[in-house]
Amino acid sequence: MVTDPIADLLVRIQNAARRGHATVSLPASKVKAELLRVLKSEGFIQGYEPATRDGHPALTVTLRYMGEGQSAITAMQRVSKPGCRVYVGHEELKPVRGGLGVSILSTSKGLMTDQESKRSKLGGELLCQVW
Repeated sequence: MVTDPIADLLVRIQNAARRGHATVSLPASKVKAELLRVLKSEGFIQGYEPATRDGHPALTVTLRYMGEGQSAITAMQRVSKPGCRVYVGHEELKPVRGGLGVSILSTSKGLMTDQESKRSKLGGELLCQVW
């Protein structure tokens, strides 16, 4: 049983990218699919698709590489954790790595990046940062 499925997703993607894998498979959920949608729209992954692994729903993520095996994802950091939730307002959001990365928030309108959150003037739970 995984206690923090979002952290598990981030670690699996980071490990696969460090090893140079083309794809990575992970257990499916609606939140994970939404998080992958945001990562795809920001250009960190090539795509994802639903799959089945051992009779259970899964997601297959296609990683994105630039040039000579350089991953589009340098690092990912989980901010809000099950034991210590972190909530921020739209005016409290700071640029990640000087604007090279994004923060992903869970808002009342769904998962969105820090820029979308500022435009919509919505705050929420700061799930993770990717750069």
